Amino acid sequence: MSEIEKIDGFTEEEQLDFEAELQEGYADIEDKYAVDTQQGFENVLVMDNIPIVDDSKKQKLVDRLRQLFAKAGAPIEEENISMPWDDKAATNKGFIFLTYPDAQQAENALRALDGASFGKSTLYVNRFGDIERYANLPVGEGELPTGWREKPYVEKDHLRSWLGDSAGRDQYLTFRDQDVSIWWNGRNGNAEPVKVDGKPLKNNKWGELYLQWSPLGTYLSSLHRVGVALWSGTKLDGPIGVNVLRFTHPGVRLIQFSPCENYLVTWSEEPLDNFENHPNAALRETFGPEDEGNQFVIWDIKSQRVLRTFPADKPIQGEDGPQQVAWPSFKWSPDDAYIAKCNVGTGIAVYELPGMGLLDKKSIKIEGVQNFEWCPMSEKDFAARKAGKGKECSFVYWTPEAQNQPARVSIMSIPSRNILRAKNLFNVTDCKFYWQNQGDYLCVKVDRHARKAKSKKATFCNLELFRVREKDYPVEVIEFKDYVPQFAWEPQGSRFAIVSSNDPNYGQGIPGVVVKYNIDFYQLDQKKGDFIPIKHLDSKIANTLVWSPRGRHIVLATIGSSQKFDVEFWDLDFVVDERRETSEPGANVTMLASGEHYGITDIAWDPSGRYLTTHASAWRSSPEPGFCVWDFKGQQLVHQPMDKFKQFLWRPRPPTLLSKDQIKKVRKELKEYSRTFDEEDAAEENRGSAEKLAQRQRDISEWNAWRARNNKRVDERRAQLGKEKKVVVNQDHKDDEKVEEIVEELIDETEEVVVGQL
Repeated sequence: MSEIEKIDGFTEEEQLDFEAELQEGYADIEDKYAVDTQQGFENVLVMDNIPIVDDSKKQKLVDRLRQLFAKAGAPIEEENISMPWDDKAATNKGFIFLTYPDAQQAENALRALDGASFGKSTLYVNRFGDIERYANLPVGEGELPTGWREKPYVEKDHLRSWLGDSAGRDQYLTFRDQDVSIWWNGRNGNAEPVKVDGKPLKNNKWGELYLQWSPLGTYLSSLHRVGVALWSGTKLDGPIGVNVLRFTHPGVRLIQFSPCENYLVTWSEEPLDNFENHPNAALRETFGPEDEGNQFVIWDIKSQRVLRTFPADKPIQGEDGPQQVAWPSFKWSPDDAYIAKCNVGTGIAVYELPGMGLLDKKSIKIEGVQNFEWCPMSEKDFAARKAGKGKECSFVYWTPEAQNQPARVSIMSIPSRNILRAKNLFNVTDCKFYWQNQGDYLCVKVDRHARKAKSKKATFCNLELFRVREKDYPVEVIEFKDYVPQFAWEPQGSRFAIVSSNDPNYGQGIPGVVVKYNIDFYQLDQKKGDFIPIKHLDSKIANTLVWSPRGRHIVLATIGSSQKFDVEFWDLDFVVDERRETSEPGANVTMLASGEHYGITDIAWDPSGRYLTTHASAWRSSPEPGFCVWDFKGQQLVHQPMDKFKQFLWRPRPPTLLSKDQIKKVRKELKEYSRTFDEEDAAEENRGSAEKLAQRQRDISEWNAWRARNNKRVDERRAQLGKEKKVVVNQDHKDDEKVEEIVEELIDETEEVVVGQL
């Protein structure tokens, strides 16, 4: 407003008062007729950090952007993209306006596109109304808006700091009642609590539901009734925003990390409500009206942003009533590039990450599909992928028999959707997929029924073994007349083990009856190229197989029985004398030891393959909750019964950073390293002995000091009593005190027996 001219007859003070009243009136009018920057622009977005191009590349840039928007699930017509132009420089200005048909589509696009990668650039998306509102804030120079405050920089801990332990120890977590503790697993099972600021690390906030480590051990997730918290860094119980990531999802019950720890799936039995008018700001900001009724939420971990929500599938009606879909419902590709879901009977929906748009804008239609599994990737595959020469991701799926068509197992590559291998199957009841952890082999366990049987219940089994690294994916079939409930590949190896049973009591659940099983080991014959049996164990009671993460060692355990709780430790490459080593298959398969853990419910190896734990959880009604720690040779190191014990979790480790040449060098010079380790072990033993001796000496010193103090106190009390007694005797003129002692002595003892006469 321009300066008001001086009014005749007004003093200077009256003139100032008049101007102030006039300005207040103008302010009231401006407020009354102010334009709401949000109204009318709810469907307009502003995208920043667009590459700068000239007119010759403008159309190509627009086309590439539209492709990105379509893949992210936010397609837009070209006429709805406005690109401001700098006429002087003859280039664009680095940002564009996106106009969607309605506010809902704009919100979906904002979630999908903000932070998306575009070549070497990262795109940033904001609402048009927000930019106008923040640009017009009445803030003075160097000031922050009202209610805002500048946050001080807080340095975060290294997310993998626990790997720097000088002794190379692993960590594990114990959950008892409401107490959660984290421990270092030392030599011979000696546990030492993880300490923060000199105090054992404990957090009573962790024990509300249950806990879970992320696949690489970076995060510890704790589930709560309001959502999930991820804890990380040196101080796992650090302040919110520094070591804690929070994901609000009311009633969450199950979670699943992606293999590379970039994303997270949460599921709640309770569908999401409409939180538009909810008093909780976190719920209002996290979920929109379009999320109402959904139960699955896909999150970006680092940004704590919702990528997309999904409804739950309807329960499948089976012979025994409704059947819930097995967890996990969503499955990640090994490189975190895709997430897929099997729509039973119709197809597989593959979504690209992080945009969560359908691959090629449509699902993969596969009539009758029942299940699928992604193929794992080896370190070579990851290295080749980084170099731009890696193969595509792939998964295996199966379809049942229908209309005189045989059942079929197929391997499909993604994103090309090419069928790499397919095989027909007959008389199929069910199929289970078992990939070797490097993606070298695939076993399809085909449960089969008799051809003319009225019941489709599986009575025998075939193993379809695919050699994935070889040309044309050759398949070998191994037939079993018995039912095979368990199969397990050796990690980083070409051997596998199975559990089979022909016991008529199997599956009957008869109390007090012990079911007998057979254990078989197979390995790949490198000359013939086939899998051959190397060892058969008959009439065993073990029903669970657990390979060491390093291979070679395997544990056979009896879990779920009310009478037997055996644990057996086996070595498949045991050699007593290297000079007499034989090449006969299976000659070196040896049982190292056997033990028992009463009430066992779970079993797990540590990441190094040196230690194993068996634990009994109160959640599974074990008669004796607690855990045991064993070494790989089968020696029990720790037996710790615990009332109300719930969980034992080893902390996973990420893959080694050493190259193959470095690993070979370490193995070659292992004898030199072993000397250092032997010296450290001896020093540890001596230190332990010295600590025990010092502790004993401290205990003895404390005892002697306590005894001396009490003896002194007794002597002082006696002296005081003596003085008081003398005073009493002198006053009463009594004789000296006489002490009489009565002694009884047994001189003789006679026993008489009187016998009566009849």
